[in-house]
Amino acid sequence: MPTESVRSAPEERLVNLVVALMATEQGLTKETILSSVSGYREQSEAGAGKDALEKMFERDKENLRGLGVPIETIGDYADPDDLREARYRVPTAEYELPVDITFTPAELAVLNLAGGVWSESSMSAQARSGLRKIRALGNDVDAPIIGYSPRISLREPSFAPLQRAIEQARVVEFDYLKGGEDAARRRRIQPLALVEYEARWHVFGIDLAAGADRTFLLSRIVSTVTLTRSSFDLALRDGAGERALSGLNDVAARQRALLEVTPGTEASLRLGRRATPADQGLYVPYVDLHIFADELASYGPEVRVVEPASLREQVVARLQRTVDAHEAVPA
Repeated sequence: MPTESVRSAPEERLVNLVVALMATEQGLTKETILSSVSGYREQSEAGAGKDALEKMFERDKENLRGLGVPIETIGDYADPDDLREARYRVPTAEYELPVDITFTPAELAVLNLAGGVWSESSMSAQARSGLRKIRALGNDVDAPIIGYSPRISLREPSFAPLQRAIEQARVVEFDYLKGGEDAARRRRIQPLALVEYEARWHVFGIDLAAGADRTFLLSRIVSTVTLTRSSFDLALRDGAGERALSGLNDVAARQRALLEVTPGTEASLRLGRRATPADQGLYVPYVDLHIFADELASYGPEVRVVEPASLREQVVARLQRTVDAHEAVPA
C-alpha cells in the first residue's frame, strides 16, 4: 500500500508536472508522465493501479487548467480526436511576451482590469494567453482604479463550443430556428468569428450549403453544437469580425422602426441609446424583426409602434398571447 509520505504534498506533484511539461517541446505521453514524473512515479512504485494513476493525472490536468496553466494536448494530426497516443506539454511561449513590448504600471492596471471583467470561460485562448503573459511580468501596478469591476458571462451554451471551433478551425453543425419559422434546420458552417451586437451574440461564418457568408444569432441555436473532423484554412478568420459587424450595421441601416416612447421610462432609456429623433417619436434601427418585437413587447404600454406595419403586427400578437394566457388562468 502507498505510504503516507507517498500520498502527501499534491501541490508538489502539480509543480513537478508543470516543470516536466514545460521542459519538453515534443510533449510527453501519459505513460511517460506516470512512470517518470515525481509524484506519480512514487505512487506507481508503491503499488497504485494504472486506473488510479490515470484518474489522478486527469484531475491534475483539470486543476492546472483551472489555475490558468495551458496544457496542450497533441493528438494524431490525421485524426485530432484520436487521443490514444496523445502527448502533453505546456508551451513556454504562453508565458513570454515579445522583447519589444513593455507596459507602464497604469497600462498594466487597465489590462488586468479588462481581463477581470470577462469570466475565464468566456475568454478566447488568445486572450487567456495574453493575460497570463502580462501577469507573468511580475511588475508593480498602480493602485486599483475602481473598487470593483463588472463581470461578463454568457448564458448561451453554444458560445464555448463555437469559440473552440473557431480557435481550432473546425467545421460545426447545429440546428437553427430562424425567426418566423416553425421548424429548425440543420446548419453546417465554417465558424470564423463571434461578435456582440445590440447586446446579443452572433456567430459569423461560411454556410457550406449556401456557399456564402451568414450570421447566426446564438439564442436561435436549438441543439448542441457539434465539432466535426473537417477543418478549414485559418486565414479565413482574418478580418471576419469586422466583416460580421459591417454586415449587421448594413442590415440595421436598411431597417428602422418609428416608435412613440413614453418619456422617463425604461423603454425610453434603453431605446434612446440607439435612436435618432423623429417628428413623431424615435427612429430605432434593428436587425431581426422577431427579436426586436420580443423586446418591444416586453416594455408593454411604454412603446407604440408606428411603422413598419409588420413589426407592429408582431408586437400586437405577442401582447395578445400574454393577455390570452392570463385570461386562461382560473381565478
